[in-house]
Amino acid sequence: MDTHALHHYPPNAEIARWIVVAFVAGAASVLLLHQGALALLYAAHLAARAPYSLAPTAPFGIPQIWSLAFWGGVWGVVLAEFLRRLDGARLLGAALVFGAILPTLVAWFVVAPMKGQPMAGGFAPKAMAVALIVNAAWGLGTGIGLYLFGRRH
Repeated sequence: MDTHALHHYPPNAEIARWIVVAFVAGAASVLLLHQGALALLYAAHLAARAPYSLAPTAPFGIPQIWSLAFWGGVWGVVLAEFLRRLDGARLLGAALVFGAILPTLVAWFVVAPMKGQPMAGGFAPKAMAVALIVNAAWGLGTGIGLYLFGRRH
């Protein structure tokens, strides 16, 4: 019996590759797609915050862009675990939806209150839409990275 045929997702030998690519793709997607989408929205006067912020974050004073990239990598690993059985267009579509929903909800209802900020951008529709769009862009970018580099083709 061909044991390779039993694997629908990366075999154990490729799990490390899948996780490393997920982290790198998630971090890179913050720098390229998340912040790129934010730049477009900011230029159109739809986003209140400028992209690529170097403002220090608490408690260590790390520039915001590098903090975002690190957490984008962590979220990339989470996304990869949830979507490890998907490939192709299904992976990309699910990554886009995952990005729009899960990180956004955590940012709105966990991170914002911890930082003393209003939940869900104060429930302002424009701020909420910006969060959904930039995180969906991140998810799509992370999915593209996983699709291109996560598995041997």
